[in-house]
Amino acid sequence: MAFSSSSSPVPRRAGGGRDGVHLKERGLSSPRSRGIRSLPDVCPKEPTGEGRGLHNGPSVVAEHDRWTVYSSKVNLPAALNDPRLAKRESDFFTKTWGLDFTEMEVMPSFHLPNISREHFGPYSQEMTQRERIHERCKTICPNKDDVDAGSSITTNHDKSRAELEQVPKIFMRPEFALEDPATFNMVLPWSHFHSAGGKSRDVASSKLLQEKLSHYLDIVEVSIARQISLRSEAFFHAMSSQHELQDRLQETQQAVAILRGRTDAMDRVMCQGPLRALRIALTRNNCVKLHNKLKLMAAVHQTQPTVQLLLSTSEFVGALELIATTKEVLQQELQGIHSFRHLGSQLCELEKLIDKMMVEDFSMYARSDLNRNLKEETQVFEKVHKPNADSQKGRLESLVFGLLRQRKLDFLDIYSDEMITAAKAIVSQCVAERVVHIEEIDTEVIFKLADQMRLMTFPQWFELLENIFETFLLFLQRIKDTLNVIRNVVLQVLSSNHKNRLLAETSSAPAGQDISQEKLAPQGEAELAYLTHEGLFISDALNEAQQQRQQESGATGQDQHSAAGSRFQQNRTETAAEGDSSSGISEISAGREHSFISGENPMPTDMELNRVINNLQELLYVASDVSHDRCVKVLTARAKDGSLERLSSAEFVSLSQAVETFVRDTEDLCGRRSVSLRGALQSQANRFVNRFHEERKTKLSLLLDNERWKQADVPVEFQDLVNSIADGKISLPERKVSGAEDRKPADFLLVDGQKYAVVGTVLLLIRIFLEYCQCVNDIPSITTDMLTRLSDLFKHFNSRSCQLVLGAGALQVVGLKTITTKNLALASRCLQLVVHYIPIIRAHFETKLQPKQFSVLRHFDHIMKDYNDHIAEISAKLVAIMDSLFEKFLSKYEVKAPMPSACFRNICKQMAKMHEAIFDLLPEEQTQMLFLRINACFKMHLKRQLARLGVSNDGGPQHGLVVVDVAFYTENILALKSLERLDLNMAEIWEQKR
Repeated sequence: MAFSSSSSPVPRRAGGGRDGVHLKERGLSSPRSRGIRSLPDVCPKEPTGEGRGLHNGPSVVAEHDRWTVYSSKVNLPAALNDPRLAKRESDFFTKTWGLDFTEMEVMPSFHLPNISREHFGPYSQEMTQRERIHERCKTICPNKDDVDAGSSITTNHDKSRAELEQVPKIFMRPEFALEDPATFNMVLPWSHFHSAGGKSRDVASSKLLQEKLSHYLDIVEVSIARQISLRSEAFFHAMSSQHELQDRLQETQQAVAILRGRTDAMDRVMCQGPLRALRIALTRNNCVKLHNKLKLMAAVHQTQPTVQLLLSTSEFVGALELIATTKEVLQQELQGIHSFRHLGSQLCELEKLIDKMMVEDFSMYARSDLNRNLKEETQVFEKVHKPNADSQKGRLESLVFGLLRQRKLDFLDIYSDEMITAAKAIVSQCVAERVVHIEEIDTEVIFKLADQMRLMTFPQWFELLENIFETFLLFLQRIKDTLNVIRNVVLQVLSSNHKNRLLAETSSAPAGQDISQEKLAPQGEAELAYLTHEGLFISDALNEAQQQRQQESGATGQDQHSAAGSRFQQNRTETAAEGDSSSGISEISAGREHSFISGENPMPTDMELNRVINNLQELLYVASDVSHDRCVKVLTARAKDGSLERLSSAEFVSLSQAVETFVRDTEDLCGRRSVSLRGALQSQANRFVNRFHEERKTKLSLLLDNERWKQADVPVEFQDLVNSIADGKISLPERKVSGAEDRKPADFLLVDGQKYAVVGTVLLLIRIFLEYCQCVNDIPSITTDMLTRLSDLFKHFNSRSCQLVLGAGALQVVGLKTITTKNLALASRCLQLVVHYIPIIRAHFETKLQPKQFSVLRHFDHIMKDYNDHIAEISAKLVAIMDSLFEKFLSKYEVKAPMPSACFRNICKQMAKMHEAIFDLLPEEQTQMLFLRINACFKMHLKRQLARLGVSNDGGPQHGLVVVDVAFYTENILALKSLERLDLNMAEIWEQKR
């Protein structure tokens, strides 16, 4: 099926697709179907051909005809995209739809999907191939009508162009004017008329020129006539459209006249009566407003007596709220009334008096609350105790509400001063109560508290210290409870401020909604609805839209003022209507939360309230620090004569545990870690640690100096001690009852399934470093000091044992004859046992340190390196002993019968003695590694001697003798226990042939 070029359904990009606009491809229309293109018809006829009469025109009052697709009069895309126009008309909408038309962005419909270019992707892919085929067919077989029309139009156009080219170009110039002499001379060349041909020749030339100009005129007239004939249909069409447009305008004018008449009738019948009713309602509501003003004045007149009644019962919050509401009403509702001109200043003076009364009352409350009995009265101190009063508020809450209401945010400083004074009195009271029960202390002779505490025995002073700790914990608990009450009040005020902001936001939104609804309300009832606000005031706007908006904003302000006046009347009525004072106070207290929710009160901002909450927490921290400082004075007073330095380990541990318990309890209670008491204990602990360390270091030195480096039996309690460490318990076990279990001492110490042959000093060293760990468990504050001391102890053991064994110091100190290989192996095994426990001790200390203190753990790494170096030196010493023997024996070795030679017999004998000495001491792996190193030394010396003797593996007699000796050596070594699978690799003794 072929499509004509003028109605091709395939969209193409205009301008080669540069701007992305898709337009239909224009083509040459067939002269048989439509020879002349006309202008767009702004009011075309309906396809039926029947025009609509004036009586059938649009009516603004009557019901319209049912709309069909033929009711559309203008094809807007066709008019905008008309390719025949020279340029698009920029004022198309203004000219067609009126001067009030403004372009505005049309919001996309929520019911239609958002169509993007991807939605047309499948269609484009499907139609692309068809379009290509269609274009190829058009190129190969063009349409006959298109060819004829194109050829005819092309022929006519070429003919007209050729005729117009006969006319000289001068006539086509825009600046052509015969008035110009040069132009005139070019058109009428006078030289032809004055030539030598005579008069007859001039006449002929003039006729020829006239005919030529006439010919030019005929060509131009024919071209103009042709253009007019092409556009004649458009001209006649435009004229007919103009006539029809005038008819439509007359029809519209008549319809507007009818509509104006009907509107006038509606105004007379439907509007004048309701407007009269609205004016009457406005007058009535103005009278109601005046009556409310008079009632408000009567209520304000009773303000001062009501405030005095509230102050007589110490109800500061209700009095302040009443004063604030009265001042607000005076400024907003009753401004300018002559009888109330002095009331504002009187209320300000009364408010200042209330401020002073609240500060004094809070100071008295804090003093009485902190000086009460801490053990008997644990609850927060309240002024009135009426369990049956449901709406009763505490005295503290009332004071805090009032102080916050007046922005007196420094009331916490008053509480802080009273708290410090009470803390000082606690120590004095506890010492006095304790000294009374001690007959040895005469209070009439010894007046100072520090001297009295130094005269006590440690159990008496320790009991006093525990009593002080307990009292301070109760003291801090009371302060925390009081501050929690204050914090709850501040949080309530914060919550009320948040509600106030929400109310302000929600109240502003409906106001705008009401205004928009009032603009659109067509009925008198809707107009009357927005004029009232809670039955108090009425707006005065009814006529113009602009005045209505302005007066609506004023009405909103009046409504807020009216709400303030109604709250004032309600508060004043609630307080004045009560006969007795207690009932009135209860009602005012119950309305206190409402007063904070209202937005007119000058309450502190959220930033100030958050600062108060932070100050409350800081005040609790200060209370903890003050308590610790007072306890430090008790501790330093006792330690002044050095009595704490003479404590035993158990006594100091009990003191440390008591201090740590108190510090931990105060930290849990207050949320802060105070350092003053721990610092004082730390200074005492440092002296204790020095004495503790020196005692154990001296003890270890004595044990090492008396150690004979022989294998010792392992008692049962030491094996149990090692087993408890393996179970993860890094502390000294409890002592068992003697005789409960009779077990014989063992030869070896079993640690994680390995046997360790040890000396007695190492067993005691295990117990000593467990004592260090136990001390750290009991006193965590001395962890770093204990770690450095323990590392010093390990270093001392390592260096001293090296001096005694490797340095042969035991020969002079103990009187040993020589340092045997067994002594060396035993020392190595003892060092390996210590190395085994160093990571365990390091992990234990790591759990007691803070992350910032982990750097001190590097001491254990250095100790591990020193111990491993020491062990390696002992192994090297054992190898060196055998190396010297090999050099001694093999230097005299000669390859001759009988075999095996005496040299190899002596070497095997020494190897057997070495194995016998270390086999029971070192584990199998270490024994094998040691003998591999010894074998390497043997091979080196043997290879050197064979090279000196000139013996090579050439299969000769000497080579055979050496092979026999080597076989004897290999057989003896492999016959030793645990060396059966040792790879001796004796082939390395021969020089490699090149």
